Amino acid sequence: MPRRTSPMQSEMVQGTLDMLILQTLVCGPAHVRLHHSLRANSIRLRVTSTWSNRNLKHGGIMTIPLLALFACILSTPLAGQWLNQPTAGIPRNADGKPNLTAPAPRAADGHPDLSGFWRSNWAGIFDVTSGLKPGDIAPWAQALVKQRGEDLAKDYMPVLCLPAGPAFPTSLTEARIIQTPSLVAILHADLTYRQIFMDGRALESDPNPTWMGYSVGRWENDTLVVESAGFNDRTWLDRLGHPHTEGLRTTERYRRLNFGRMELLLTYEDPAAYAKPFTLKIDMNLAADTEMLEFVCNENEKDRVHMIGHASDLQKHAVELSPETLAKYAGAYQIGPQMVAISLEQGQLKLSYNAGTALSLIPLSETKFSFSSVIEGELNFQRGTDGAITGFTMGGQTAVRIK
Repeated sequence: MPRRTSPMQSEMVQGTLDMLILQTLVCGPAHVRLHHSLRANSIRLRVTSTWSNRNLKHGGIMTIPLLALFACILSTPLAGQWLNQPTAGIPRNADGKPNLTAPAPRAADGHPDLSGFWRSNWAGIFDVTSGLKPGDIAPWAQALVKQRGEDLAKDYMPVLCLPAGPAFPTSLTEARIIQTPSLVAILHADLTYRQIFMDGRALESDPNPTWMGYSVGRWENDTLVVESAGFNDRTWLDRLGHPHTEGLRTTERYRRLNFGRMELLLTYEDPAAYAKPFTLKIDMNLAADTEMLEFVCNENEKDRVHMIGHASDLQKHAVELSPETLAKYAGAYQIGPQMVAISLEQGQLKLSYNAGTALSLIPLSETKFSFSSVIEGELNFQRGTDGAITGFTMGGQTAVRIK
């Protein structure tokens, strides 16, 4: 007779399948992603229910790997049914593909036209303070970053389904720019937006704080300079949880290099939190022949109530590895445009993105590690045929060792 499956086994299998579906459809290649957020949330509801019924009733803790999956759900825009819709009025090569190296277009007033659907390279999404020294960050701000990591970033804006605020250019990696002579609008799939007034007005000296702040712009030759202020202090500057005060001011300098590339220099200035201004360089690429559809984060949201426990809970599952074993993993790695350094400091592996803040890695086995903060989930080192470390996988991405 066929072997019958118990309700517990069925529930675990369903939960596993749902997570695989979510990882593939929400975090996978654009051509296989879900085309509607309602479908994503219906699966997410089953995942949450499975986790709740099987684990929380038995004292389980939602740890970083599952939290990372939800962070991906909350922060990744979904591709729409116009995935292959040709963009009208753009230069094309003989084969019909967009000519992204053509000269940058110009508007009727002679200034570069920044209009289009743009994607950025994630610079600063994890740590905007990579260029600062620890002494440049106020003690209260450093303590808050540490506490937010320990709490698994459950109050991070994408988790709460709240606007990104001044982190808009780094955390929301897809945006449509609409340029007119008197106003530049920046739209995102999560329905947040910015208005950049080009009519010569000045920023208010004492504005009522808002989520997205107030912005005014001007042209300096072929560079659009945007100054913003009036942000409330509830948002984070990055996923590590770096805070800011209501005195924060930002300056963005947009320069379209050619038809398909744009450079953004983003400067933060907040004397109450940081000893000096600091600047990020963000590369943006035109997303031609595709479109953006809305992504409603709060639609059927069921996750945050299950985000319990602390990052330090993972220490209970740590294994002891010799310094000789750990030293084999130290080196330079690359994930897409991101440079990742892994170092051995005082007997513990540390990972940093683009020379940013070093994150401690907790060994769960000889090749499997997790973070002592909310960034991503598990990290699995890979070996070549000769036994040497060749890279690692993390969050569905593969890092290649380059040194």
